[in-house]
Amino acid sequence: MSTKILQVLLSSCFLTLASGTALAEDQVVNLYSARHYSTDEALYSDFTKATGIKVNRVDADDAGILARLKAEGSASPADVVLLVDAARLYKGEVDGLFQPIQSKLLNDAIPAHLRSTPAADGGISWFGLSTRARVIVYNKAKVDKTDVDTYEELGDPKNKGKLCIRSGSHPYNLSLFGAVTEHLGEQKAQDWLKGMVANLARDPKGGDTDQIKAVASGECEIAVTNSYYLARLMRSSKPEDVAIANKVGVIFPNQQSWGTHMNIAGGAVARHAKHPANAIRFLEYLASPQAQNYFANGNNEWPAAKNVSIDNPALKAMTGGTPFKSETIPISAVGANVTKVQQMLDRVGFK
Repeated sequence: MSTKILQVLLSSCFLTLASGTALAEDQVVNLYSARHYSTDEALYSDFTKATGIKVNRVDADDAGILARLKAEGSASPADVVLLVDAARLYKGEVDGLFQPIQSKLLNDAIPAHLRSTPAADGGISWFGLSTRARVIVYNKAKVDKTDVDTYEELGDPKNKGKLCIRSGSHPYNLSLFGAVTEHLGEQKAQDWLKGMVANLARDPKGGDTDQIKAVASGECEIAVTNSYYLARLMRSSKPEDVAIANKVGVIFPNQQSWGTHMNIAGGAVARHAKHPANAIRFLEYLASPQAQNYFANGNNEWPAAKNVSIDNPALKAMTGGTPFKSETIPISAVGANVTKVQQMLDRVGFK
């Protein structure tokens, strides 16, 4: 074989190998996720089976992910970002950490109030992918549920000394308070927060499950929690968890007015994504009925996508099997109110 022919063959082999390597590298999506739910593993593996795209995941909390994206800048390997709070998604958008995308599938699937405000070209910076209600739980033996069927009543003097709640500065509460501010206006919202401080049975502490347990034990009589924390207790195989769930009632507040506050977990394409097409494909998969059912049955969340039916016994039991009214204000407005809320919390001494 001549030297020239050998060189041609070797060159061809190298080109084939290089092309194959590039193709293999393209079949990935790098995910920064604040979702720490073991049931999500099935989501990622099913996406890979369906598309051949491998999911490389980095876990951190919302604040840690946003800080990491800022620090990494254009060198960031992140393609997709999943966060579990509307205010944090809004902050990531404002800080320029996401890129607006065009996806008819996502636009058709996710209601307008559960996604970012469109950019000038119609691109969307983030989409809600699952929802959770911020509900009120109460001690069934001590409380008349009509005394706590609105968020406003949490600050009413009739509930003095009855309320348990986690830190006011936790993202779940910041989003709820941001929503109430959008509905009531800043002054009335601040008066409401002041009323809640006066109604506390103890200083804010612990997580949402701790608030439910405190109501069941009699330490307080009413509390605020995300719905999926109660659903976990209801579906638990531990008798002590079920006993706690049986002692409390649940209210979906403001059914006669603006509806119950719904926070979101959502996703975005990172500003400097190296695999943007794969990132969009991944988000579109998460909006599919199959993935939406994983959210519902795995972590007891409601679908964000339209026209998806679910079969979760705990969620059905909480609502009595009937639909409830949820608020429809733009979730981006909730995020925009967070700075105001933090200032109000300081003014009223809400820890």
